[in-house]
Amino acid sequence: MSEFQDAHLAEVKPLVEKEEEQDVETVHGSVRVTMCGTPRGNRPAILTYHDIGLNHKTCFNPLFNFEDMQEITQHFAVCHVDAPGQQDGAPSFQTGYVYPSMDQLAEMIPGILKQFGLKTIIGMGTGAGAYILTRFALNHAEMVEGLVLINVNPCAEGWMDWAATKISGWTNALPDMVISHLFGKEEIHSNHDLIHTYRQHIINDMNQTNLHLFVNSYNSRRDLEIERPVPGVNVVTLQCPVLLVVGDSSPAVDAVVECNSKLDPTRTTLLKMADCGGLPQVSQPAKLAEAFKYFVQGMGYMPSASMTRLMRSRTASGSSVTSLEGQRSRSHTGEGTRSRSHTGEGTRSRSHTGDGSRNRSHTDTRIELTPNSASNAEQSSPKSMEVSC
Repeated sequence: MSEFQDAHLAEVKPLVEKEEEQDVETVHGSVRVTMCGTPRGNRPAILTYHDIGLNHKTCFNPLFNFEDMQEITQHFAVCHVDAPGQQDGAPSFQTGYVYPSMDQLAEMIPGILKQFGLKTIIGMGTGAGAYILTRFALNHAEMVEGLVLINVNPCAEGWMDWAATKISGWTNALPDMVISHLFGKEEIHSNHDLIHTYRQHIINDMNQTNLHLFVNSYNSRRDLEIERPVPGVNVVTLQCPVLLVVGDSSPAVDAVVECNSKLDPTRTTLLKMADCGGLPQVSQPAKLAEAFKYFVQGMGYMPSASMTRLMRSRTASGSSVTSLEGQRSRSHTGEGTRSRSHTGEGTRSRSHTGDGSRNRSHTDTRIELTPNSASNAEQSSPKSMEVSC
């Protein structure tokens, strides 16, 4: 965990020089937002949303302060959202305050975009934040160009989980419950330094009353009710490219695989990270930065970006590679027509229909691909991709 140890939770200086912190008033109350960089015309901003027990610093600083992410953040403004009352030093809410539901938290995002003059975003969320961004994208597809969803759970909480949460509340074990949500059992038992650091953050830095309200809101979430598209049938699903990310020892593996089975396989890639636990952006920032760069290149941005250090090392060592290929393109006002890439299967390229006059070119990557097991049962239908790294 050398990357984590080098990136102290709240003390690292951001790579983007200009940083603006605001409390933004929305239809469901005030929310703390940190804007890094300057929005660039019609180019989307990267908008992040954290998980329970975290805020944007503890959730995303290790990734966004990682050296290889600087190449990406030079091209995009970054908008970090802290859920109400979860920022550092947050005061307790007044008696009688009703915390926003997950759906209401999603409906606060349009007000944030309006405040900073943002037209579209590439969302990056973890856990509860991934759920919120997914709900936002389902309700406002025109505002979302792409989603990176880490540890997303598209389902409502089951009654067993609800009971466990209530028992945790009765025994005043909120920090333990949050830790078990963020990290897998193996990680909890083996990586004592990492777990201790986050436990101390939850206990000492988070407002416990506010945290409990956020946890209850997440545990009361509705099922997203998304379905894999079927020709000739109208279903609820995400319309944008999606990169699903999960560590191979994360407690969210089953939920992420379930989400993958419900999304459009021609727009979705599942990235399973080896030797990785519940927070890939903390324990494996190099791999996630590389995957994210290829994701945005596939959307037509950063076409001439150089190789990352990780990719160079793989190329030099002669490790096996497989290209992520596709034929998608999109025309952006004020930026001309950019060629775009999308995911493909192994060495097979795919042509995408239904996007009008979009033409896309492929981009080679250095990430190995294997067929997604979620699609194996239906050999006649398109397969989404499982990326192992």
